[in-house]
Amino acid sequence: MKNGQEAIAEEESSILHVDMDAFFASIEQRNHPEYRGRPVVVGSPPDARGVVSTCSYEARKYGIHSAMPSRSASRLCPNAIFVRPDMALYLSVSEQIFSIFERYTPLVQGLSCDEAFLDVSGARLLFGDAVTIAKRIRSDLSNELQLTASVGVAKNLFLAKLASDLRKPNGLTVVPNDPEEIRRFLEPLSVTRIFGVGKTQAEFLRTHGILTIGDLQRTPLTHLQHWFGEHAATGLHALAFGRDTRKVEILREEKSISRETTFLEDTTELSEIRATLLFLADDVARRVRAAKRYAGTAHLKWRTGDFKTRTRQIPFSRAVSDTFSYREAALRLMDSLLHEERGLLKQEGCLRDPVRLIGFGVSHFCDTPPPSQQDLFASPASDAAVEKREALSHTLDQLRTQFGNSVHLGFSGKKSD
Repeated sequence: MKNGQEAIAEEESSILHVDMDAFFASIEQRNHPEYRGRPVVVGSPPDARGVVSTCSYEARKYGIHSAMPSRSASRLCPNAIFVRPDMALYLSVSEQIFSIFERYTPLVQGLSCDEAFLDVSGARLLFGDAVTIAKRIRSDLSNELQLTASVGVAKNLFLAKLASDLRKPNGLTVVPNDPEEIRRFLEPLSVTRIFGVGKTQAEFLRTHGILTIGDLQRTPLTHLQHWFGEHAATGLHALAFGRDTRKVEILREEKSISRETTFLEDTTELSEIRATLLFLADDVARRVRAAKRYAGTAHLKWRTGDFKTRTRQIPFSRAVSDTFSYREAALRLMDSLLHEERGLLKQEGCLRDPVRLIGFGVSHFCDTPPPSQQDLFASPASDAAVEKREALSHTLDQLRTQFGNSVHLGFSGKKSD
C-alpha cells in the first residue's frame, strides 16, 4: 500500500518538453548584435537555388518559414538578412544546452539538437516541483547562453510537447493534472494540434464537422474505427483526451563511430578523394550495423597539407544505418565544404590545396530506428524506401561475409532528384 504522499507525488506533473526558440536564427542574433530585432533567415542565399532552414520570429511575420525557397523568402521580405547555416556552431551550443538539462535530471530524451523531453520526477526533493524546475532551466539558458526556450509542463509526453508550442516564443505552459481539466484544456484547440494529424487527415475530419479536439472527443470511437481502423482510431481517441503511456527514453550511445585515412601522398584530385570518402562511408556503415545501432548525425574531417583541419556535420532526417544514406551524407558534406570555401578549388575536379587526410564518422546513436514524423494514419508503405535501403545494406553485409569485401554497391553516391 502506498502512502498518501507517494500517491500525490505520482499525480504531479513530471514531464517537461523544452523547445528552443528559432534555434539557429537565435544563435546568429546572439552572436551578431546588429541582427537583433531584424528578420534573419538561415539557409541558402536568395541568389542561389536552395531553401530556408529556419528563420527568426521577425522574419516569420512576413510569412517566411522553413523549407521555403530562399528566393521566395527574399521576395516576401527584401530586407531580410540571409545567413548560411553553421552546423558546427549550432551543435556545439546544443551540447551546452543538454548539459544544462542534465543538471536537473539524467532522464533526458533528445528529439533533435534543440528540443528534448525531461522526466524530473526524481528531482523534486532537490529542486522543487516541475514548474519550478522549468523556470530554473529557462533562467539558466537565458543567463548562461543568452537564448530562450518555450517549455511545456505536463503529466505525459504528448501533453508536454503540445503545451510547449502554445506560447512561443519564450513561453511556459502548464497543463492541469485532473482528467476533466485536461479534457477542457484540450477542447478548444485545433485537431491539428494532435501529433500525427496532418493536412490530409485534418481535411477528412473537417468534412465530418471535426475541427477541434473537443469535436473529436465527442465523436464515437466506432466512427473513428470505421474511418481509420482500430489501431489508429484507438490512438487518436486516447490523445484527444490527453492520455499517453509513453515514457522518456534514454538513448545510451557511444560518442561516435568513424574512420579516417591519410593519403600516401597529398592529393589535389577530387575523384580520388571522392572514392576514398565513399569507401570510408561504407566501412562506417558496416560497423554501425554490426553494432546494431542507428546514427542521427554525419561528420566530415578534411585536413590539408598545411595541417589545417576543417570539419563539417549534418543531421540525418531520421536515424539510419544504411550505406546509401551515409554515402550521400558524406558527399553532401564535401560539396558543402567546397561551396563554402571556394578558395579550396583551383578548377573543376582539382583542388588548390592538397589534401593530406580525409575522415567520415557518425554519432548520436539509438538502438532502434525511430518512427519518421509522418501523419498518424499514413500507410506503413510510406517508409518503404528507407526500409529497402536498410535491407539492401544488410544483404550486402551477408554477401561480404560469404564472398569477401570485393562485393560492393553499384552506387556512385550522386544526388538523386
